[in-house]
Amino acid sequence: MSFNHFDDQGKAVMVDISAKSPTLRTAIATATVYLKRETLENITGGTVAKGDVLGVARLAGIAAAKKTPDLIPLSHPLALHAVTVDFTTDLESGTVRVEAMVRAFERTGVEMEAMVSASVAALTIYDMCKGADKGIRIGEVALLFKEGGKSGTYKREEKP
Repeated sequence: MSFNHFDDQGKAVMVDISAKSPTLRTAIATATVYLKRETLENITGGTVAKGDVLGVARLAGIAAAKKTPDLIPLSHPLALHAVTVDFTTDLESGTVRVEAMVRAFERTGVEMEAMVSASVAALTIYDMCKGADKGIRIGEVALLFKEGGKSGTYKREEKP
């Protein structure tokens, strides 16, 4: 396996993508937040003291996707064309599933932007609810889908 973020002397470098042709790139990532049922009821009922948890988390996720190169040192700054952050709540399991989609017409993929977006949205849910629920945890962050570029399409197989 070769690591192309290092030169011949082992120094970290940003990968040169200048010769690649831009293509439409899409990535979808997810993160899961586990909360008490009561906390989740407060989120969905709009009664959390800090305000609209999912609305703020959505904005945080969108902003995070745009800030990815500031957070991941060797990420390329990309002109993102679309970022969406959606939530699925499940009172039975006490979970909020965050799903972030990023799209750009670029020379490199947008997987990191989608994963950073999902992660920061999940962290924002934690931050806004931590005062009422000390046991909140954030579960798996994963790439669900990517397409565009020469490596083709990837679709994560769901666990059985």
